[in-house]
Amino acid sequence: MATDMTKGPVVRPLVRFTLPLVLANVFQLTYNAADAIIVGRFVGKEALAAVGAAGPVVNIITFLVVGACLGAGVLMSEFFGAQDRETLRCEIGTSLTAGLAFTIALVLGCGLLAHPLLSLTRVPEDLLPSAALYLQIVCAALPFTFLYNLFASALRAVGDSRTPLFFVAASACANIIVDYVFVVVLDWGVQGAALATALAMTFSGVLCTGYVWFRIPLLRPGWSQLRPRSDLLHRTIGYSWVTAMQQAALYIGKLLVQSCVNTLGVDTIAAFNAVNRVDDFAYTPQQNIAHAMTTFLAQNRGAGKKDRMEQGFRAGALLEVVYWAALAVVVLLSARGIMSLFVDGDETVVDMGTSYLHWMALLYLMPACTNWIQGYFRGLGDLKVTLISTSVQMLGRVSFTFILAPHFGIEGIAFAQMGGWIVMLAYEVPVLLRTRRKMKA
Repeated sequence: MATDMTKGPVVRPLVRFTLPLVLANVFQLTYNAADAIIVGRFVGKEALAAVGAAGPVVNIITFLVVGACLGAGVLMSEFFGAQDRETLRCEIGTSLTAGLAFTIALVLGCGLLAHPLLSLTRVPEDLLPSAALYLQIVCAALPFTFLYNLFASALRAVGDSRTPLFFVAASACANIIVDYVFVVVLDWGVQGAALATALAMTFSGVLCTGYVWFRIPLLRPGWSQLRPRSDLLHRTIGYSWVTAMQQAALYIGKLLVQSCVNTLGVDTIAAFNAVNRVDDFAYTPQQNIAHAMTTFLAQNRGAGKKDRMEQGFRAGALLEVVYWAALAVVVLLSARGIMSLFVDGDETVVDMGTSYLHWMALLYLMPACTNWIQGYFRGLGDLKVTLISTSVQMLGRVSFTFILAPHFGIEGIAFAQMGGWIVMLAYEVPVLLRTRRKMKA
């Protein structure tokens, strides 16, 4: 159901929009978490390390696609807020045609370059065949990942964040079941985990596309609208390449961090793979609050309502801080139990991960602030700020990782994250203050 955020209360629609986003992304994260838990417990830590070593490359490629859809979604929100239905459908058609071509090219490139890409990250030779196979199988389903994210972005642009939740929840549940069958019952190991994830991605893409195409005329482009419109294609590329590069910069940084971790031994690789999953679950609601802000601000920018944009900015800050406080308590109290889900009986790996999570529980406040600021700039349509700030953050994080991790192990990686966020805020805060002074003037 579409929701017009240009009128009525402010905090309530933001919360109602954010909660389905959080749940949808939590379900989506279970794709990789299920792989990690089932592979780690039933195959072994070497297989867990192989899945973890492939993870950063998978994420870079996947989030190039997701980032492009996020950029297109900002434009869709603006057109919906301006009540321009025809241009909204043309934007969806333009994004669909151009995005599918881009995604298919990524699939072909990944199939050919899986081994060289993983070798660049210094994946140990004994893990390379399994990691490459996992990467190739998962990336084969990228066109369906694109379709899900494009039409989910379209639904969210018109204020409907609940419907995509149902599709991703169904596919995540299917993934867990199929994962167990392929890995435990059929004993297909890493290959079985990859096939289960690819099938789940396909399932969500088919469901979301079919629903929009047959049930939501507002978001269904006509055949003539599938031909890319030059003016919209130019704007879409302008928005999408920035968000795609932002996501790529984030995960290229993670890839470089992984390359450092890969030199520290199988125990550290396995522990880092586990805490990475926890980090993903922790960051996702912060990012979703920011995405809700983006939709709220973009709709009101299209409608020309600056007062409501200011109210949305303040409400987003409040939600980020409240979420961080709750998150810190949960992680501090349950870090060891969380790690035990991933590794059964290996106290060395559990101890490493628990120490990391205790530090991160306090540090999660910093990405809450950076996501809030980025959601604000995306809502204004100023996506270059988000790209620069993310690139600066990852440059700082990678640099600090290579300096600290060899001496402090996995705790050094937590300190490196803190250093990256400090550098990021040192760039973002002055830009934010200047922008707000200009808007008030």
